[in-house]
Amino acid sequence: MTTSGDTKLDRIDLRILSQLQKKGRITNVELADAVGLSPSPCLIRVKRLEKAGYIVGYGAHIQLQKLGDVQIVFAEVTLADHRREDFAKFEAAIRPVDEIVECHLASGGYDYLLKFVTRSVNHYQSVIEGLLERDIGIEKYFSYVIIKTPFVKSEYPLETLFSQQHQ
Repeated sequence: MTTSGDTKLDRIDLRILSQLQKKGRITNVELADAVGLSPSPCLIRVKRLEKAGYIVGYGAHIQLQKLGDVQIVFAEVTLADHRREDFAKFEAAIRPVDEIVECHLASGGYDYLLKFVTRSVNHYQSVIEGLLERDIGIEKYFSYVIIKTPFVKSEYPLETLFSQQHQ
């Protein structure tokens, strides 16, 4: 695999990325030990992965339920028109909406799948009504109120997905 900067990834790079997904605050010495390198070459690889854009940041995973009740809602959104500028207008309009935490352009029976995190169903309803009032091209929407989330994986299975490419 290469990027525009011709950075090639190997199995060790994938292991580094996998470990950093699991433990973003791991020390370089611990990381080097986990991937089978000495600390200096490990740090060089991490810096190279950051510079090439594979690592775009480090952050904390927040347990929302500890802070209070939240309501997650997924919404399928279909636009009235399907010109390039219609998609761009819609995306620009929803990007600053704090309650929308994911936006996916999808194929199939609708155009976008959005993930909302709100205080309640009423809060969600006020957000979606506000979007409808703004005339940003929404023809119809369908909401899925989430009752329970048995699990969410925060790490991608990098070695499973890409190990064949890096042997």
